[in-house]
Amino acid sequence: MPCQEKPKPQCPDFIKDSWVWDDQCNPSEVDLSSDLTEAYFYVDPDIQSTGAVGVRGSKGFCKGEHYWEVIFLEPPCGTSMMIGVGTADAALQSETCKQVNLLGRDTESWGLSYKGSTWHAGVSRKYCEPFYAKDTVIGVHLDLNQGHLTFYKDGVCLGPAFTGLKATTHRRLYPIVCSTARESELGLGDRFFRPGQPTRLQGDCLEKIRNSLASVESVEALPLPRVMKNYLKGM
Repeated sequence: MPCQEKPKPQCPDFIKDSWVWDDQCNPSEVDLSSDLTEAYFYVDPDIQSTGAVGVRGSKGFCKGEHYWEVIFLEPPCGTSMMIGVGTADAALQSETCKQVNLLGRDTESWGLSYKGSTWHAGVSRKYCEPFYAKDTVIGVHLDLNQGHLTFYKDGVCLGPAFTGLKATTHRRLYPIVCSTARESELGLGDRFFRPGQPTRLQGDCLEKIRNSLASVESVEALPLPRVMKNYLKGM
């Protein structure tokens, strides 16, 4: 069931991220803005839409939690516009003249269509109501600690879309967007991440630091990132 009462992740442990769309991994039918935060599909008047095309993020994830937002700069339309994640092997272009839902066609990607269905391994299911409005913001929460992928619409949680996601340093998951629609546009909004749990060595080091402090209040004076301070306070 959708958890409508739950807002988008708000946590002091989340750190601002700065990844963008990868200009080395986009088909010629996808143009990118100069700062690589906006993707424009089939905007060349001499190029007709011949299928689904996509672009992936410049950063792949293998652990921790990650949250980012994708903004529909124009009203979603056409056969398919999708947001999701995929491995480096996920297709970024369909066969010629194949107007398909590109994300989730196989086991290499997971996606949400603007028509309200999720796709993975060629299987779709109804997930939420369709969204057609310009400036709709879809949040993506990838929790690799739990293996969950959850979507948000305009800051409201739509509930878990997928479970059982796994990633490794050799099989990272990348943000991906795709579209079949001419002159469709998608922009990147907020991007945050929360690192995974400390390794055993990191944990031992943090424990030694904590034991050397006179009180938990002393943590704030340490020249450490906020996430490490929070770990120390919780020990």
